[in-house]
Amino acid sequence: MTPDPANPAPPRRVLVTGGTGFIGAHLVRLLLARGDEITVVDNLSTGRRRNLPERHDRLRFIEADLSDALAALGRGEYFDEIYHLAAAVGVKLVVDDPILAIETNIGRTIDLLRFALTRSAEGGPTRTLVVSSSEVYGKGVRNPFSEDDDVVYGPTTVARWCYGCSKAVDEYLAMAHARKHALPAVIVRLFNTVGPGQVGEYGMVVPRFVRAALEGRPIEVYGDGGQTRCFCDVRDIVSAMPRLVGDPACHGRVFNLGSDRSLSILELAQTIVRTLGSTSSVRTVPYSEAYAPGFEDLRDRRPNLARIRAAIGWEPRRTLEETIRDVAASIREEKAPAGGGPSR
Repeated sequence: MTPDPANPAPPRRVLVTGGTGFIGAHLVRLLLARGDEITVVDNLSTGRRRNLPERHDRLRFIEADLSDALAALGRGEYFDEIYHLAAAVGVKLVVDDPILAIETNIGRTIDLLRFALTRSAEGGPTRTLVVSSSEVYGKGVRNPFSEDDDVVYGPTTVARWCYGCSKAVDEYLAMAHARKHALPAVIVRLFNTVGPGQVGEYGMVVPRFVRAALEGRPIEVYGDGGQTRCFCDVRDIVSAMPRLVGDPACHGRVFNLGSDRSLSILELAQTIVRTLGSTSSVRTVPYSEAYAPGFEDLRDRRPNLARIRAAIGWEPRRTLEETIRDVAASIREEKAPAGGGPSR
C-alpha cells in the first residue's frame, strides 16, 4: 500500500529502560532519528543524564527506579515497542556488590515483563527486546558459543558467576512469557560492546585502556593477557535491535549479537597503543590484585553469528581501529574545558 502523505502514520511509542547508559543512549539516538516518541526510564545509578539530548520534543525522561516508574505510568500509557536494558553492568560492579546485581537484574525484569503484557495500543502484549549477555554461557562448553549450547557456571561461592546466572533467569522469564502469554519477546546476548561514550569505572576494558594510552600511563592488562574477546562497535549493535524486535519471525528467539573477530586482551592493548600513537607501556596485573583472590575468568569468548545473519542479514560494519579512534575522541571531548577548545 502506498503511504498517504496527507495522513502519515503516527510515530512509534517506545519505552527504553536504562536509556541513559552507554548502550541505551546510543539506541535512543537511533530511535529518535527514526522518528519515534521515546520514554526513557533510568535511576542514573550507572547512566548519565548528559548522554541524552537536553531537550527534544519526542523524548521524555523519567528519573526513577524502574519498578516505581512502571507503577506510576497510567493505564492510558501504551507502547509499540519496549527495549529493556536496565541492569547491573560491569565485572567490577558485580564482584563488589553481587546482591545489587542479582536483585536488579531479576527483580526489574520481572516487573518489566509483567508490564509489557498489557501495554500495546490494543491492550495486549507489546513487542519487547530483552538485552542479555554472553555471560549467560558461563565457562562455555564450546567455542564459538551458539545460542542453544549448554551452559556451565562456577560454584555459588564465587560471586563472579552470579551475573550470568541472573541474566539466564531473565531469559527464562522472557521465554516463559512468550510461550504462556504470547509476549512477542526477543532476547539478544551481547558480547563485548564498545564505542564512544563508554566509561571505564565499572571494569570496561577499552575506555580504560584508551584513557591510559592518551595520558601516556602504563596500560594494565588483567591476568596474563592471553584471554580472547570479540569487540563490536555499539553503533553496529543498536542498529540490529529495532530490526529484530520488528520482525515477527524473530519473536520468541535468542540471538547472539556482537563481533566474531577474536583477539587477545594483550593484542587489544597493543592495537590501542599503535592506533593512537601512544608511548604507553603494557603490563600485566594478576586477577587476585585487580579483583579479588579466587577470581575466575573465561579464557575465550566468541559468538557464532549464523542465527542473526540468517534472520536479518546483520553484520558488524566498523573496524576496531575506527572505534578506538572514536572512543579517544569522546574522552578528549569530555576532558575539554567548558569554554571550547581541546584540553592540553
